[in-house]
Amino acid sequence: MILAKQIRSLFNPEQYQGWGMTRKYFEGWYFKVVNATGTKAFAFIPGIGMDEAGNSHSFIQVLDGSEKKSEYHTFSSSLFVPSAKGFEVSIGNNFFSSNRIILDLPAVKGTLEFSGIVPWPKPWYSPGIMGPYAFAPFMECCHGIVSMDHSISGHLEINGELIDFTGGRGYTEKDWGHSFPSAYIWMQSNHFNAPGISFKASVARIPWISGTFTGFIAGLWVENNLYRFTKYGGGRITKISVSDSLVELQFQNKTHIISVTAPIDPSTPLASPVKGLMDGRIEESMTSQISLTMTDRLTGMVLFNGKGRNASIEISGNTDTLL
Repeated sequence: MILAKQIRSLFNPEQYQGWGMTRKYFEGWYFKVVNATGTKAFAFIPGIGMDEAGNSHSFIQVLDGSEKKSEYHTFSSSLFVPSAKGFEVSIGNNFFSSNRIILDLPAVKGTLEFSGIVPWPKPWYSPGIMGPYAFAPFMECCHGIVSMDHSISGHLEINGELIDFTGGRGYTEKDWGHSFPSAYIWMQSNHFNAPGISFKASVARIPWISGTFTGFIAGLWVENNLYRFTKYGGGRITKISVSDSLVELQFQNKTHIISVTAPIDPSTPLASPVKGLMDGRIEESMTSQISLTMTDRLTGMVLFNGKGRNASIEISGNTDTLL
């Protein structure tokens, strides 16, 4: 029974992956929601963590990107109930899926509906954003995209204020494994000048059989096309520059080059996994701006140029090891 659940979830990375896991394991989803005017930005992060001794709890983190505040709500692991048939997770009275979240927290209550979901492609030979690495059972941290971009309808009452998210934009991804990478850069925005544009990128130091390597995944969704830049897809990362105030990245694949510049805004602390439990600390900004330029490698023609607002950015560890 557990094996069938594991096989089904392997080819559907948005679903719960931890069937049969009892220790040194975490899994969490990142639901980013921004209202239509861009003045309110929140991330809701449900998940579960298990340490090496088998102690566990489930949780829901709340990140208020505009106010730069975060809260961590702890629940019994027995209240964490995932579905084996699709992506649905309940934690007490809270519910999370691809197209809906229901929140019943002390300071956050309400329901949001998502439509126009844009998933990352998942053919059987390359299930999701991890590509063939999805079949490597010893990965320190795996990553998945639930939706690159979608529209929101509904309201949330947050700290006594009723906030209308109808007409806003959302983004959903997830991570699972036992620890976040020792060093990484992650960024995302789907608030460009026109709707239907979304960008995400991550660069991380990845433990492997013979040591470590720098892995990267970037994707630009524009005009109903997904332009992918991945190491496993034969891409290259040709620039990594991180200072106290600015991040610069450049990726290329066989046909395109994408250049990224992002000033670093003040950030908010969040809990992160270390050997399963959420004992680490990372910093995330949700008020940054990402500047993107994508060109054709053969002709040098600029195919896309834009700035993504309400951008989420995390920088963790010694980024010099990524070079």
